[in-house]
Amino acid sequence: MSNPSVVVVRDDSSMTNLGPRAGGPASRRVFSPAEKLEHLAAYDQAVRSRAGGAYLREHGIYSSQVAEWRRLRDAGVLAGKKPGERIGKLTPEQAEIARLRRELELTQRRLGITEVALGIMGKAHELLEELSKSSHSDDTPPTKR
Repeated sequence: MSNPSVVVVRDDSSMTNLGPRAGGPASRRVFSPAEKLEHLAAYDQAVRSRAGGAYLREHGIYSSQVAEWRRLRDAGVLAGKKPGERIGKLTPEQAEIARLRRELELTQRRLGITEVALGIMGKAHELLEELSKSSHSDDTPPTKR
């Protein structure tokens, strides 16, 4: 008794598709310090135009790589390195310098905002004084001669 839904197919040919790893494992991509800095600048520009995710997908870069590269850049490790020169982990001093630079940048931004706010408040105070003087001069009754 045969089952009409089962069809026997015989294929004696060798496999032509060897699979995704037929040539062996792919080598890791290595970015030079200059390439990392270029990617950071381009990514920051893409983020400003709300296309950061698209940039990462287009170039096959992970956000964790960008975070690490920023940390290295802020510590000054990427600057002045030649292609192929090894970039090691940050020393405690370099990590502290990077942290202090970030803190300084944040503090300077806050200071700028505070200075603008104080300027606005000073102008508002001057305006209120002028309004107060003009209202006092309007409140005094005219003197008769």
